[in-house]
Amino acid sequence: MEYKDYYQILGVDKNASADDIKKAYRRLARRYHPDVSKEADAAQRMAEVNEANTVLSDPEKRAAYDTVGAQAWARGARSGDDVRPPPGWDAGFDFSRSSGGDGHGFHQGFGGFAGGDGAAHSEFFEELFGRAARARHASGARASAGPVRGEDSHARIELDLPDAYHGATRTIHLRSARLDASGRLVPEERALEVKIPKGVKPGQLIRLASQGGPGLHGGAAGDLFLEVQLRPSPRWKVDGRDVTQKLRVTPWEAALGGGVHVTTPDGATVEVTVPAGSGTGRKLRLKGRGIPAANAATPAGDLFLELDVAVPGAVTDAQRTAWAALRDAYPGFDPRRA
Repeated sequence: MEYKDYYQILGVDKNASADDIKKAYRRLARRYHPDVSKEADAAQRMAEVNEANTVLSDPEKRAAYDTVGAQAWARGARSGDDVRPPPGWDAGFDFSRSSGGDGHGFHQGFGGFAGGDGAAHSEFFEELFGRAARARHASGARASAGPVRGEDSHARIELDLPDAYHGATRTIHLRSARLDASGRLVPEERALEVKIPKGVKPGQLIRLASQGGPGLHGGAAGDLFLEVQLRPSPRWKVDGRDVTQKLRVTPWEAALGGGVHVTTPDGATVEVTVPAGSGTGRKLRLKGRGIPAANAATPAGDLFLELDVAVPGAVTDAQRTAWAALRDAYPGFDPRRA
């Protein structure tokens, strides 16, 4: 995904005030708007300026963009470089009540131009904000003088794998925006206590009733949907409800077989039998010990133990002698032979 440096596009510092951003946008709009500009690439430049202003003039979008940009700035990324948002970059953000533009009707002053068709955005913008923008567009068509239900909001919540096994209670902080008494968009943060049910899996939505956008004209508030993500861990890999966990074994345990004890993601200690002649990469399946069932109709996942043969070093004379004896016991053995 091609990164867009919106600060560079507007020619402002990363600590620029809202007023600085508004002034920069107006100056560039007068320069590049196709109705007044003579420059060959005016339409493309105007589209970039509009997109940068849409993000930086909105407190919530700007905060979210800065979260992604911090990683890019740290390695000196510029517009056009390939950038991937870090995992969980949008956890705690709620874009559904944000608004675009500069909040002062400036787009309308130039005929509503927004990049050619009034809605064109870069892949970078769509990746970060596209879903929320489409949700706002759909909800706008429902506006009426009577009670209007508030918009449903979406955010992400990151959990550890044991939370999915046992359930948990977590406090999340949502960053969104609201209109103040003067009609200006200001950032807002609120804390919610969320009960995580046992058996949640990645991608699942947790619904919090009436915690979404406020209703209009006395309408009910919308709902908040939290999309579950599991924090990356070197210990486990998750596929749906199935979990894969590394199980380190000694060379003699792999060669001779036998029982070994392992702690599973749910915190239990179980004994498993390693078959004789096992090697690195072999998987042992523990049925039903993956992420548990969310309800009676949903089967629990499986836990796969992937063997990893750990080879100890030869430090003492006795250890070197033992390894030499092992070598001599396998004359002609060549693990690199096809």
